[in-house]
Amino acid sequence: MTGNIIAKSTARGIKRGGVKLSTKLLGPFGVFLQGAIKEPGMVGAVFPSSKSTIDNMMKKVDWENCKLVVEYGPGVGTFTHHLLKHLPADAQLLAIDTNAHYVEHLANTIADPRFKAVLGSATDVERIVKEAGHEFADIVISGLPISTLPEDVAEDMIDATYRVLKPGGAFLTYQYRLKARRLTEQAFDRIDKKYVLMNVPPNHLTWGWKAA
Repeated sequence: MTGNIIAKSTARGIKRGGVKLSTKLLGPFGVFLQGAIKEPGMVGAVFPSSKSTIDNMMKKVDWENCKLVVEYGPGVGTFTHHLLKHLPADAQLLAIDTNAHYVEHLANTIADPRFKAVLGSATDVERIVKEAGHEFADIVISGLPISTLPEDVAEDMIDATYRVLKPGGAFLTYQYRLKARRLTEQAFDRIDKKYVLMNVPPNHLTWGWKAA
């Protein structure tokens, strides 16, 4: 089975009885609820992203030339599965989350050799990418609720994201508030933006591009 084996041992402190019960009754949503209870400040919304959000977010990516995609805050994998559908056979997806419950769930449910779930902080993305054997990422996509992060933490994360991207790479965010877009505008060379109404609640999509 693929995924981050270290995450399994890190997550042993979770009360497995409640996890198994919620998963059996509610499936991935039960896993989501368990994780939200543990770290409510790191969950962006109760409802998963809509197909409209996912399709619009993905269509600007040059998938054929991607070698490494990094996802911040994958949760139970709503976006993760779609990323893997687009990812070339020789590419890799690193999913980084601070919630051991979500990391364990992804490591146990996604049997794809291109995928690795990592327990850690997005501010450490440069180290995590290097430890995975890469120098740069092609795309970084974030589902983290950046508006809830302290300003200095959010700035450090976005600055690290800019550094870890290859020239021509992009930082993609889907958010319900505009803090992420403001910080992306400050750090990146160019941005594209879109507002998606077909989502609960409607959200702001932002692509921050690093100059080639």
